[in-house]
Amino acid sequence: MFEKRTPPRKAPSCLRADQLQAVRDNARITVAGLVILRQRPGTAKGVIFITLEDETGVVNVIVWRKIYEAFRRAVISGRLLKVTGRLQRAHSVTHLIAEHIEDVSGLLDMLLTPQGRTQDPAFAPPMEMD
Repeated sequence: MFEKRTPPRKAPSCLRADQLQAVRDNARITVAGLVILRQRPGTAKGVIFITLEDETGVVNVIVWRKIYEAFRRAVISGRLLKVTGRLQRAHSVTHLIAEHIEDVSGLLDMLLTPQGRTQDPAFAPPMEMD
């Protein structure tokens, strides 16, 4: 007769960099930001360090070799990344240990298109050029 349906699982919302201090250690979280730095030190045994920046600060991301191999294209070429993983704190430094990486750089193109939302306060009015 009636099937009990489980609601679809919501995608995790992204936390801002300034919200990470309130999150418990080892919590699974998602962040997004512009890639401002990629480092692959020769002494790091295949580990890649990525620094993401959002409107509130920076997030340090650690990408282990296995994750890098799974999301290589996003890690190498992504300008705007969405990263899900475990929050880790050590010696007053907060890192996100990446588990899933998504290149969402295509969203940057939306900044160049007319928004058509002049009544929405979230969008700045178009600038008039003299």
